[in-house]
Amino acid sequence: MNKNSKILFSIVGPTGIGKTTLSIILAQHLKTEIISCDSRQFYKELNIGTAAPTPEELSLVPHHFIGNLSINQDYSVGDFEKDALGKIFELFNTFDQLIMVGGSGLYEKAVNEGIDTFPDIDAHIRQELVVEMQEKGLSNLIDELKKNDPKYYSQVDLNNPVRVLRALEIFRGTGKPYSSFRNNLIKKRNFTSVKIGLTASRDIIYDRINKRVDLMMEKGLLNEVISLQSYRHKNALQTVGYKEIFEYLDGNISLEFATNEIKKNSRRYAKRQLTWYRRDNSVNWFDYCNIQEIVDFVTKKISQ
Repeated sequence: MNKNSKILFSIVGPTGIGKTTLSIILAQHLKTEIISCDSRQFYKELNIGTAAPTPEELSLVPHHFIGNLSINQDYSVGDFEKDALGKIFELFNTFDQLIMVGGSGLYEKAVNEGIDTFPDIDAHIRQELVVEMQEKGLSNLIDELKKNDPKYYSQVDLNNPVRVLRALEIFRGTGKPYSSFRNNLIKKRNFTSVKIGLTASRDIIYDRINKRVDLMMEKGLLNEVISLQSYRHKNALQTVGYKEIFEYLDGNISLEFATNEIKKNSRRYAKRQLTWYRRDNSVNWFDYCNIQEIVDFVTKKISQ
């Protein structure tokens, strides 16, 4: 495979910005297929709260890694790196270009650059951490992280429970700090990676997020979360859109407050996503409205 002859176009940007719509437009334009790198959309039980592509959208272009797993299955970013690369190499036998899309920055990075290797940890350790967080709050776990891994503590987003839990899971399972396993070596890939970032003004991003959450509630997010109560310890459910509804179901907050918390936490998540991607100098940024400009950019990249 000639590296320069195969291109993976990765669409990145904050939640609710229109990545799914653009991915379909580009895939149709290139007559190719889509790889999803959204870590929550892998699970078939999670649809509304993850804003997974609708059946109508899925019918327009072949998608991979959407609803391909059950929430019962444990699936790591390392698993995805292996599976996604396998699928990408398979598809490159048919297509010269592919589209990858999703809001999970670490999963996008795993495909395009590779990730550090971490040891396998007993699943019970993760479950114990989740129970501790539910009973004592995240702050206690943050204190434990600060004490045992000050290096990662100074770098990690402390408002992101998934990151904190992962770091402590590694520490408790190995006795070594999470930061000791990180080396940030970039792996060579047999394709060219081109990243397309979507952005907008903060007001537009926040307005789109608020409307999206209202639509999720109208579509039945509450019932979706109710159906998942027995799996609430799963990593994918320690996230925005699910943890707030669980708080409501526990009787701790009202449904209106939970909805507003989803909006607030989604806005914070969008800010973290932008911070993550703005550190990546390889991202080509476009206003989310400039679809034709993006199509022209893609066409030019192919012809180079």
